[in-house]
Amino acid sequence: MDDQSISAVTAELGPLLVGRAPGKIFQLGPLSWAIDFRLRDYPYLFISIEPALPRLHLIKRRTKDMEKLSAPLSQFALALRRDLSNTTVRSVKKDTNDRVVRFHFKGIDESGKENDWTLVAQLTGRSANLFLMDDSGIVRQRARATEVPGQQVGRSYEPPGARSARQTQASESDLLKTIRSGKFDSASEAADAHYSSLLARQDFDLQAGSARAKLRKKIAQQKKLLQQLQNDLESHADGEANKRLGDLLLANLTTARRTGNRVKLIDYFAAEAPSIDVEVDENLTLQEEAARRFALYSRSKRAVEHIGSRLEAARSDVAKSEAKLDHLEKIVAERDDAALATFMDSGSARIPSTGSSKKKEEKKIPGTRRYLSSDGLEILVGRAARDNDHLTFKVAKPNDLWLHAADYGGSHVVVRNSTRKEIPHRTIIEAAQLAAYFSQARKDSKVDVHYTERKFLSKPKRSAPGLVRLLRSKNITVKPQESVERI
Repeated sequence: MDDQSISAVTAELGPLLVGRAPGKIFQLGPLSWAIDFRLRDYPYLFISIEPALPRLHLIKRRTKDMEKLSAPLSQFALALRRDLSNTTVRSVKKDTNDRVVRFHFKGIDESGKENDWTLVAQLTGRSANLFLMDDSGIVRQRARATEVPGQQVGRSYEPPGARSARQTQASESDLLKTIRSGKFDSASEAADAHYSSLLARQDFDLQAGSARAKLRKKIAQQKKLLQQLQNDLESHADGEANKRLGDLLLANLTTARRTGNRVKLIDYFAAEAPSIDVEVDENLTLQEEAARRFALYSRSKRAVEHIGSRLEAARSDVAKSEAKLDHLEKIVAERDDAALATFMDSGSARIPSTGSSKKKEEKKIPGTRRYLSSDGLEILVGRAARDNDHLTFKVAKPNDLWLHAADYGGSHVVVRNSTRKEIPHRTIIEAAQLAAYFSQARKDSKVDVHYTERKFLSKPKRSAPGLVRLLRSKNITVKPQESVERI
């Protein structure tokens, strides 16, 4: 995070967190945590000191999703939970011209002793760290081991200052532009959306890079095999010569002049029938040498036929792999998350057909109900859990809108958005009504529905069909009903 973005987030954290007591701590990664402050809209304070992407902002997630994502608490997090119990936030301040945020906690423990702690979030790139200081400014706990002076346990904390705060402010960062865009209600919401999108892009690039590397390695192996087969074929190029010599040996049985392992023959296959000198096995008769030559010819002929069929298969394999690589590059160029997921799941994506056959496939999607919104947009509703998985991760495109009833089992709903324009609010309401109607809450008068773009969803490893992870979402409350035309 850049200095100005941290200032914007910190400015909103103070009024929200002061007077609040920290609740449950979730370990979301080796160097990432979320602290539950039980705020209304964005209840969790997310802090990450990953050197590549240090950040701090509020996030909105479902508790059960947080529990699924969390790992056992680290020693630092356990100490944090212990020392910050029975305290409340008294202030949230950012150091001037430095990417350091200080959370001051104060309270009284069960024995009546006053607790006074400061949690320091140092968001300074490679030196990013999290420290817990006592009321004297002495470091008592730290998340990462470091040899930086003034950041040792038992020593007075010293911020990194200019040493690690080197950042160009010549232009706005992408994060700051997002915060100032006016599209979000708060700096934290903007930061959450920015980093969710950034991580999704990084995950896309990682998967695409892995798939590309595997395909290129496979193509290299296939081309190596192809070259070996071509070399083998060339090694059998003298098959016809052996047959010819065998025939000449038999034709020259009475006229051949032999000296050791050399024999002079009349070449009846050449014009003017010249004499030729041929090397033979001196331990064999001319008839036996002829038989040996015919055997070599037969073996070469069989080998050429076998190698020929393998060459044809090898060339076909290379062509298919190169076509798959071209298809992958097209997916990467279009940033198509759904197509990449299909590519990765299949291990070797099929090349999509073109023309009318493709259109026919798009018109009928198994396991879905199809509706048309008042604004003319197609709405797809999954049936069973596996149908939901297929709809969300195989059919839906990154910019399609995804909806699901909050806290209830039910159908995944997708609003197609091929134009990538903003979906009309009326269509969102109609799709949300369908999500509520095809859920376990269909008999309720009002139902909360989550909605977000498909690119902000992921599938937890080894999870049950239909289960998804939301990186970000919004809520809308609607009445369950089928209010649009079914196709």
